[in-house]
Amino acid sequence: MTAPAVGLDPQRVLIAMPGCEAATMRLAIPLSGELGHAAVTHFPDGESYVRLYTPVQGAEVAIVCTLDHPDEKLLPLLWLAIAARQGGARRIGLIAPYLPYMRQDVVFNAGEIRAAEHFAALLNPAFDWLVTVDPHLHRIAHLSDVYRMPTVAVEAAPAIAAWIQTHVQAPFLIGPDDESRQWVQQVAGLCNAPWAALTKTRHSAWHVEIAELPDIPPQCVPVLVDDIISTGRTMLAAAALLQRAGQPQPICVGVHAVFAADAYSRLCAATAEAVTCDTIPHPSNQIALTEPLVGAVSRMFDLPLPSNKPMLV
Repeated sequence: MTAPAVGLDPQRVLIAMPGCEAATMRLAIPLSGELGHAAVTHFPDGESYVRLYTPVQGAEVAIVCTLDHPDEKLLPLLWLAIAARQGGARRIGLIAPYLPYMRQDVVFNAGEIRAAEHFAALLNPAFDWLVTVDPHLHRIAHLSDVYRMPTVAVEAAPAIAAWIQTHVQAPFLIGPDDESRQWVQQVAGLCNAPWAALTKTRHSAWHVEIAELPDIPPQCVPVLVDDIISTGRTMLAAAALLQRAGQPQPICVGVHAVFAADAYSRLCAATAEAVTCDTIPHPSNQIALTEPLVGAVSRMFDLPLPSNKPMLV
């Protein structure tokens, strides 16, 4: 391996997938890791091309790839993992702050698939460990139920609670549906704030109805908390219900800024502020998770070496 810069550990190499360069740099310094260099492009016919320039023989490698728009990213990610494996890396980890397909965790209708487990099956042979942030664990209780490698699910709740305590006086936390209950309850406990979870009926991805509000003390500021903001319709329905009840515009806090189509602009118009963690790069990012991610990745780097890991070749 080429000589690393002074102070960097030559046995740790962090490689950024396109769009994840800033996040990788934030992680590399506290992890004493070398920034790896790779080309990830496409041929004119659309096929993915990767080339790993940094020597990784005997190195601990981590690929940083937040997996919003996963269908565009999956094949290049797998090709890069194979390149690192063929380059002699002794272990390859995946740092995916946003982990997709976790909401497709059950078969509702004949002919569907439980995509969460099949997406995991694509990643399992390529990687030796996985670090993510607040995967949508609902009907799948633990990542280990579908991922056959060591995993760490970093919790965003402490950082979200710290942001709310700094920026909101007298917050009343609201989970816009039952699935958000686990996140809003945890954040509220850390904030020592009152909270409630609403009941939602989803007619489609773009049509959501929410039942009545709880009693909110007049001095409190409503704060909607959820893990994924995708179409934003759940948050928008809750905000509209608050408006009809004469409540002030809520502050919306999400972990993952997916924001499909016009979700962000509509949410900004309907709420006092929309804030997210930095798991997916977005203008709404105000809550940094570098510190807990560094701790989780460091623990993975220090794990004992696996034995006889199958190789994707």
